[in-house]
Amino acid sequence: MNNHTYRKEFCSRLTRLRMNKDVSARDMSLSLGLSESYINKIENEKTLPSMSTFFDICDYFHITPQEFFNMGEPFPFEIAAAVSEMNRMSKEQLARMIAFMKDINHRG
Repeated sequence: MNNHTYRKEFCSRLTRLRMNKDVSARDMSLSLGLSESYINKIENEKTLPSMSTFFDICDYFHITPQEFFNMGEPFPFEIAAAVSEMNRMSKEQLARMIAFMKDINHRG
């Protein structure tokens, strides 16, 4: 991939995450303490955020930077919530949860 492709993917990912959260670009911008058109400018490939703002965007979505770039993950918020809950389980509970998930996935 070239720089233009990465930029396009970044902007597209931001749009998808924002839409999954069901928030407008304006409201997201204001929630982050930015100008009301800032997120729109990123999504339209007119600018890119600083690293600090990128981290704020990840915090806004309650995901890690790694999760932001996991383009193949259609439900990052739900996966992050599930992982958070699983991190609190005992080893035995986690084993039962994994068996349960395998059973659900194999039943189709």
